[in-house]
Amino acid sequence: MTRGRIFEARAYAKVNFGLEVLYKREDGYHEIRTILQTVDFFDQLQFSSAPEGIELRTNDPTLDTGPKNLVVRAAKLLQNLSPSGLGASIFLDKKIPVGSGLGGGSSNAAVTLLALQRLWGLKVSRSELFSLAVKLGMDVPFFLHGGTAFATGRGSEMHLESNELNLPIVLVLPDFSISTSKAYSNLILTKRRPTLRLNNLMWGSRSVQDALSDLQNHLELAAGEHSAAIERHKQLLLDKGALFSMMSGSGSTVFGVFDDETAANSAASCLTRSNIRAIATRTISREMYVNNLIFERS
Repeated sequence: MTRGRIFEARAYAKVNFGLEVLYKREDGYHEIRTILQTVDFFDQLQFSSAPEGIELRTNDPTLDTGPKNLVVRAAKLLQNLSPSGLGASIFLDKKIPVGSGLGGGSSNAAVTLLALQRLWGLKVSRSELFSLAVKLGMDVPFFLHGGTAFATGRGSEMHLESNELNLPIVLVLPDFSISTSKAYSNLILTKRRPTLRLNNLMWGSRSVQDALSDLQNHLELAAGEHSAAIERHKQLLLDKGALFSMMSGSGSTVFGVFDDETAANSAASCLTRSNIRAIATRTISREMYVNNLIFERS
């Protein structure tokens, strides 16, 4: 490790193009099928070396920066694989809301593993990093790669898709959050046959709208007191020209897919004028994700 080095990273958000919850597994997790996709909306983190220990600071006063924080947990797991005397000072500029279904905490954890590996000059294999990511949470392994992936099992078994999506997206970010654990506990599980496949997004001769209309998110049924707001936000996006709208993950964010950037920007601006927090963004490929993830400050 060279003293004085500083690395900066973007922790990108994701949306779920469909999420099926099939049954509760013997290990206590749920068997799921989902298509994960990174989008161009991100937290920013800065990493600098320290003589010892892990210090996390953030611009979000509501965020716990103690040992339960995923960034701190990721740093300590990697620290356990390294020689003694390695520490880090980390600053998290939080933009992705907590409890929004966009994977912000998982993304923060994944880029922490990748950035500290470089800061500390560690030779850690991809399989070792993957094992650490699985310990941190079901979405964390996906954020080691980004792009498009089909995830099964508890969410960590994934097939990385080479055919990348290029779609304008509008995110509607409500002023409430939904607990992932509560959403899963609210879900009434019935016997379901899995229907989600990666080729749901490979529309071929079908229109994008027709292909996306086949998708569903089972956790929308478990939004509880927020169900009405979720449905309202979905309809607002459709009314503004979205081809398709869906809740992302366990919520609370709802996203809409548009046919061009102009329509997406117009919809986001219109919703913002109505005092609804909306962000126009787009899907990002794995190549773009990897190339823009981490860089050393000169």
